[in-house]
Amino acid sequence: MPTIKVNNTEIFYEEAGSGPETIVFAHGLLMDHTMFAAQSAAFSSGYRVIAYDHRGQGNSAEAATGYDMDNVAEDAAALITALKASPCHFAGLSMGGFVGMRLAARRPELLRTLTLMNTGAGREPLSGRIRYNFLAQLVKLVGTRPFVSIAVKELFGKSTRASSNPATQTMLSEWTEKLASRPKNVAKALLGVMNRPEFSKAELAKIQCPTLIISGEDDGAQPPVLSERMAQSIPNARTVRIPACGHSSSLEQPDAVTQAMEKLFLAVN
Repeated sequence: MPTIKVNNTEIFYEEAGSGPETIVFAHGLLMDHTMFAAQSAAFSSGYRVIAYDHRGQGNSAEAATGYDMDNVAEDAAALITALKASPCHFAGLSMGGFVGMRLAARRPELLRTLTLMNTGAGREPLSGRIRYNFLAQLVKLVGTRPFVSIAVKELFGKSTRASSNPATQTMLSEWTEKLASRPKNVAKALLGVMNRPEFSKAELAKIQCPTLIISGEDDGAQPPVLSERMAQSIPNARTVRIPACGHSSSLEQPDAVTQAMEKLFLAVN
């Protein structure tokens, strides 16, 4: 398994394809790099594609500390630099989007474009912070399996969960088992995400690269209005809202995500 030590942590990444430009994918909380398998397959014929796992998640090593969003963004910056991937098309979903907006505002030389999927700039509401801080303590003790139904409801939209499409149900079953099997140490990432500070309008205004904001019509974890509100503060942003799609758009509506990204890339070339 390819790993690289950056920011004092062994980070796992998977690379496919080749081309003059590179796309870097960053996954959401409790997920891993494979949530972009469809997009990687679609783009690898013309692009170098890198998908990595955040510290303490997927196949990346657990770190004792450093799970705040600023530090995780530094992981991404170091990864992009070490792999000579800049300037890249950076695409982040949820937690990966928290990373992407920080990179675009603070390390603009690393990015050619930014795609933000199912993510927002605000901090978690107080009620959510209380709930998930409590859940994180339980995950430390017993793991994720007792809470997998909560995770599935948060991460996948009602249209996906109710779908009769065999392929959709297979995908959902596979990810349900993955979520149930996450190690207890994923609580560190959960706390890092849920206790993140707001990413201010002033910082959003520093994002100058062409930006695509994708939201899912059924996303209860990050309602579309919150995702789309960011576009008002990012100078070169446009929005795409995907029907019958929840919080995991790259899995629930992979073709729609790929097509939206293709349009973004064409617009800058």
